Amino acid sequence: MTFRERLRALPAFGRPGLPVFDTAAAPAVPHDLFVAWLEQAIDAGILAPQAATLSTADAAGRVHARTLVLKDVTADGWWFASQSSGPKGRDLAANPHAALTFFWPELGRQVKVTGTAASAGPEASRADFLARSDLSRASGLVNRQSEPLGSPEEYADAFAEALRTVTADPELAAPDWTAYVLAPTSVEFWQAPDDGPHTRLLYTAEADGWSKGLLWP
Repeated sequence: MTFRERLRALPAFGRPGLPVFDTAAAPAVPHDLFVAWLEQAIDAGILAPQAATLSTADAAGRVHARTLVLKDVTADGWWFASQSSGPKGRDLAANPHAALTFFWPELGRQVKVTGTAASAGPEASRADFLARSDLSRASGLVNRQSEPLGSPEEYADAFAEALRTVTADPELAAPDWTAYVLAPTSVEFWQAPDDGPHTRLLYTAEADGWSKGLLWP
């Protein structure tokens, strides 16, 4: 069997009994439906259900993607955090358009959130950083994400120094740490069935609220 054939032989989803998506009962705003789906993913025991792929592009249009964790969902949008001086932050400073994609294969579901991301402000950013563990704060304080690394020992030394610093000062926050809010212009909910076509429901932001409608599979 060739590698291509092996890939084609893999099942799309691991088990039958996928949820039925009643789009007629979908709430008026996408935030409510997303929270309901995420809570169902948590209850189903899905590993890291809060993980998402953040896609950004720089000023030249070069696209970058990475996995991160969702911090919150509010009426303002979907929250995540990162260093403003790192690759994500540099992309968003040059081009605020971004997308978050969530995938819960055990439920046959994915959600794509598209919009613009901006800083939630210094107070929210500081609060997010201080809510992290000491080890996580130390990692954030090192703040050389994606730069070339000479050796594992080089990072170990920098991390140890940062850990001593944050342990000595529990109120210290990394100056470039930023809480971002992705304000959506559209949110798509995708549900696979046990058999037949999948269901797609698209919410679109309008001047007076949200509209929603089905998309062809």
